[in-house]
Amino acid sequence: MNLSNSSSWLPFVGLTVLMWGSYGVLLHQGQLHMGDPEMGRYKAFFFVGIAYLLVGVLAPGILMLAKGADWAFTPAGIGWSLVAGTAGAVGAFGVLLAFGAKGTPAAVMSLIFAGAPIVNAIISLTMQRMWNDVRWPFLLGIVLASVGAFLVVAYKPVPAKQAAPQESPSNPR
Repeated sequence: MNLSNSSSWLPFVGLTVLMWGSYGVLLHQGQLHMGDPEMGRYKAFFFVGIAYLLVGVLAPGILMLAKGADWAFTPAGIGWSLVAGTAGAVGAFGVLLAFGAKGTPAAVMSLIFAGAPIVNAIISLTMQRMWNDVRWPFLLGIVLASVGAFLVVAYKPVPAKQAAPQESPSNPR
């Protein structure tokens, strides 16, 4: 197994796994703590957008200024980046809609993170025309991710049913 000549990218992968792995739980908490069962998910998503503005617009802008980057952008780069941002935002909104439809963070996010790599692999291999380079362990990984997604749906945690309150026998006087 060759991770690349340099594994300097691995800490950033770890950071992303940590952030995206906690995303659904944190988002669900934000929704619940809005105190608005009807509109809480939309209010939470509003603040996700503010966070995206702060982290996704201001931070790279400051870094580009600090590093003296030119501000020339190509139409293709702008287009693909806007499509990517839209896909991310719609996906984040889908998470909230899943929570609103009574999905739990444990099940929703597990399915997303099992399914997303499969979709990524198919799109990446198709766009890069690399299907001929696929080896069986890679396909096995896709199959195992699919099995994992099935197991998450089939055996997701469900809250124990609360017993109906027992009526106390009446005391005849």
